[in-house]
Amino acid sequence: MLLDRSRATSLAIFCKVVDNYGDIGICWRLARQFHEEHGIEVTLWVDDLHSFRRICPDVALNVDLQRVDHVEVRYWRDQDGQFAPCDVADIVIEFFACDIPPGYISAMAQCEPRPVWLNLEGLSAEEWVEGCHTLPSMHPRLPLTKYFFFPGFTAKTGGLLHESSLEEAREQFQSDQAGMAAFLARFGLTPAETASLKVSLFCYPHAPVPLLLDAWQGGDAAITCLVPEGVASDAIQAFLGEEARPGAARKRGALTVRVLPFVAQPDYDRLLWSCDLNFVRGEDSFVRAQWAERPFVWHIYPQDENLHHVKLGAFLRRYATGVESLSVFSRVWNGMAPDGAAVDPDWNGLWTELHADMPTMLRRAKDWKQEVLANGDLVSNLLNFARLRGSEAG
Repeated sequence: MLLDRSRATSLAIFCKVVDNYGDIGICWRLARQFHEEHGIEVTLWVDDLHSFRRICPDVALNVDLQRVDHVEVRYWRDQDGQFAPCDVADIVIEFFACDIPPGYISAMAQCEPRPVWLNLEGLSAEEWVEGCHTLPSMHPRLPLTKYFFFPGFTAKTGGLLHESSLEEAREQFQSDQAGMAAFLARFGLTPAETASLKVSLFCYPHAPVPLLLDAWQGGDAAITCLVPEGVASDAIQAFLGEEARPGAARKRGALTVRVLPFVAQPDYDRLLWSCDLNFVRGEDSFVRAQWAERPFVWHIYPQDENLHHVKLGAFLRRYATGVESLSVFSRVWNGMAPDGAAVDPDWNGLWTELHADMPTMLRRAKDWKQEVLANGDLVSNLLNFARLRGSEAG
């Protein structure tokens, strides 16, 4: 009997972890949302269970097959495994162009009708993305077509990951000052630290963290910087004068630095919601910061020949409208000057200007969120596209 792909009920996601927590973070959010909001049976193939466990403590290590939050999780360590057509999901997603097992692709070609095969690409604000979104690519040997699906910031892209319950959860949390204070107290924050300017810091190792800490330490405003364990370890350890382990804290001048344990995704959202300014990196925390309705600074994943600077500039041209200090700070934070030349930045001046513009950044964060939400959410857009292709195949 022929399957009806327009009524897709199963989905497979293949994830190779490259950026530690960003790749699996996105795929795990995708998997849960497909199941929880659309009733899709999801199989998540992932090659790094250790990174997965950091954001989802329920994950067991070195287990080939397990079920977590109603999602079937498979440890992807056999690239050449054999598969039958009955093993193939209605929708197959390869994340960031990872090479899915050849045996799985062969089984896809034997299905009738064929599954809908999608390459979920990385997030970019560059204009060329709109022209490439949903483009087909024929397999060179097999009767299969793969479609390129791009998340993005306009109606001509796939939108961003956003759960249907997220806004209600955020509004409820941010309107409960006592609850927010209790959440921060779990990490050891004192009332004085809770009342200070709270900054979460999540960045790549090459970020100029020591220079920023010096600027904060010598400033007039009391700042509490919350850093997950393992982030900017050398700089944080130098500031603390001891190992940067969870629970470690030290105050110097106007700055208090606290090291937090690595938290599961729901608590990371709450951390972003609790802080006045969020430094985020890569793609997953970058998107979550946009839903937090808080000012943020993005540390983009580095690429060869500084191609990431092009992506950063494209986003800042869309987002940092009317906030020049954010555009300048973000470029310098990512190792570039506004004109692309090398600089010896004045971090005190950069921070003073950014701090002064935080009310404007807060308004922009709220407006931007509404603009992006108007494009729909990534999971619904992806599922609608897949079902449309499935109905054509049927």
